[in-house]
Amino acid sequence: MPSCPPSSAAASTRISNKFADTTHAVDNTYLLFSTYLVFYMQLGFYMLYAGSVRAKNTMNIMLTNVLDAAAGSLRYYLFGSPSNGFVGLHFFGLKKIPSDPFDYSFFLYQWAFAIAAAGITSRSIAERTHFMAYLIYSTFLTGFVYTITSQWFSSADDWPSPLRPDGKLFFGSGAIDFARSGVVHMVGEIDGLWKAFIEGPRISRFDQAGRVVALRSHSASLVVLGSFMLWFGWYGFNLG
Repeated sequence: MPSCPPSSAAASTRISNKFADTTHAVDNTYLLFSTYLVFYMQLGFYMLYAGSVRAKNTMNIMLTNVLDAAAGSLRYYLFGSPSNGFVGLHFFGLKKIPSDPFDYSFFLYQWAFAIAAAGITSRSIAERTHFMAYLIYSTFLTGFVYTITSQWFSSADDWPSPLRPDGKLFFGSGAIDFARSGVVHMVGEIDGLWKAFIEGPRISRFDQAGRVVALRSHSASLVVLGSFMLWFGWYGFNLG
């Protein structure tokens, strides 16, 4: 069987490497663009929540959302990487990353999801939570609850994964989560439901006779603007 000349083999290798490098660059560019869209949703949360509460509580709700993004990035950096089938025990602080198949762009995308989950819950306790109490809660959610839950759906050997070779739960199909939508919304909304139940209604929500008092939002414009920002960010959420 005839063999290729050394020059042809070298040229073929260079072309193959070039295509591989281009593919990697395109994939990372697309992933990063989706990351920016998901992070852009934080602006939607800010506007929507700030417009929904009373004017006197605008600064508090804005600061809680900034806390989710800023402090959440540190917590997810320390504790957010996967390692085994139940809870992460390795890769703390991005140790041994970048590596195959995890890269910095992949971590950044997952971090954007983590702070989105925290952002979902902040509205459920708006106007009835002290700032320091929210700091403790947000630390626990982003650094512990979300990291464990997202770990279950992030790799082939996690216990609910549809790719497990030794049997699949949930009617033999495993838990199929598209674009982390189930993990983010499940964590955020169930957590928000329990927080609202524990904390109860806002002060002045009912009068002395127990009748409902309307607490009107102070800016419909911010509510509409935030809704469209979230709508736009969802394209990165689902397509990334």
